[in-house]
Amino acid sequence: MQFPTWKAILIVVVSVVGSLFAIPSFLSPKALDELPSWMPRSQVSLGLDLQGGSHILLEVDVAAGIKDRLNVTMPDVRRALRKENIGYTALSLRGEALHLHLRDVADREKAIKALRAIDRTFTVEATPQGEITLGYSPDAMKEIKKSLLDRSLEIVSRRINELGTKEPNIQRQGEDRIIVQLPGVQDPSHVKELLGQTAKLTFRMVNAKMPYVDNPRASIPLGTEILEDKDGKGVYYVVDKQVLLTGENLVDAQTSFDEYGAPQVAFRLDTKGGRKFAEVTTNHVGEPFAIILDKKVLSAPRINGPIPGGSGVITGNFTAQEVHDLALLMRAGALPAPLTVIEERTVGPDLGADSIEAGKIATVASVALVAVFMIILYMFFGLVANVALVLNLILLMGGLAVTGSTLTLPGIAGIALTLGMAVDANVLIFERIKEELRGGKKARAAIDAGYERAMETIVDSNITTLFGAAALYIFGSGPIRGFGVTLALGIVISMFTAISLTRLIVEAWMAWRRPQTLSI
Repeated sequence: MQFPTWKAILIVVVSVVGSLFAIPSFLSPKALDELPSWMPRSQVSLGLDLQGGSHILLEVDVAAGIKDRLNVTMPDVRRALRKENIGYTALSLRGEALHLHLRDVADREKAIKALRAIDRTFTVEATPQGEITLGYSPDAMKEIKKSLLDRSLEIVSRRINELGTKEPNIQRQGEDRIIVQLPGVQDPSHVKELLGQTAKLTFRMVNAKMPYVDNPRASIPLGTEILEDKDGKGVYYVVDKQVLLTGENLVDAQTSFDEYGAPQVAFRLDTKGGRKFAEVTTNHVGEPFAIILDKKVLSAPRINGPIPGGSGVITGNFTAQEVHDLALLMRAGALPAPLTVIEERTVGPDLGADSIEAGKIATVASVALVAVFMIILYMFFGLVANVALVLNLILLMGGLAVTGSTLTLPGIAGIALTLGMAVDANVLIFERIKEELRGGKKARAAIDAGYERAMETIVDSNITTLFGAAALYIFGSGPIRGFGVTLALGIVISMFTAISLTRLIVEAWMAWRRPQTLSI
């Protein structure tokens, strides 16, 4: 037998291990629980189009995100002009730019220089009358929009993953949209509610002289604003506009319970936030401290004493689900811009079941047709190729399970395609063997020459297809990626089964039967 022992053992081991990983994907949940403890239990995850679920299209309010950035810049503008002793009036935000009017037109050049020093990405335009417009350059605006979408995508991913949704598909679409696909989720209302919250967390002081009002239009002290209680039951707090702490200083937030078993959120701040928190609680003992999420007051506990260490709790009339959601939002972070649901659809499991059944029929039909064709054309060698074909499918399912890939309808198409392509290498080898036999070579020499001389063509053709699969995975998304994954795995596995496994079977048969002629 012209085959190294170590290589034969390696091929058998790979085939057996791959088959073990594929078995769970063909079992029911009950049968899966009955498997021995040493058996792998990873199953191929089904995509939205196969098991049903929810499809949500979100739009990022980029304009609001840019306005927030400019609002944050306002104090820097005031400081820069004050430092240069430049008088101004009517500093305000209009559209996507800040506007102000200089008291003295002679300060125009000095003001332009001071404002440009705040941020190099700013463009500063001034009129002869002293009107100044401060905004972002086109390149900076493009970069900011991209950053807003990237951060929104990251935070949406965090929130979805925190919910424990299995195999979600989250991807960008265009310049300001995000697609969220949730396989198996038939009621996305709770998910939409969590995604729709900006989760902008701030800590601010409640006004000591006028902590509450019963009318949202009541007259209030300068430098304060009216915010409603989270329950929306007519309780309005008067809070200072000055933000003492933000969610950016948050390290962790978890659900906990007080001594009476009531749910609450335990939070922990970073070193900088902890120092600031200790300073605030030291300077405001006896005063109420508002914890605000998206312009709603979650709670306003009274500071009984200094709180060092940067840890605290948020209490209130919360349910267990509200506490869980609040902790999740605090951990995931605040969205840099509001999100709007502009499209929502639900894919029923019945449609997914129909797709799976159609995929099964297509796969079985393709395998059966290829198997019959190979046996008719190559007889015993065709039977060997069919054994490799079946193992190819088994190893492909095992590979999808191990890598945690999601199988979609295009993925099933990819499987059917790779099964058809799997015998392509065998056809090249067997045709080469036939040519060698017609050239007068003996059986042993014809087989060796067939495998060796067909190798270069097989590798070249499969590598070019792999490049195409890689491009689909890198530049595609969702189902297109699924097609690329199954195509790439199928190609790699088909090369293994065609080149190594069939050679091992043929060599074993040659050593057993020692034929002098070949029927091929």
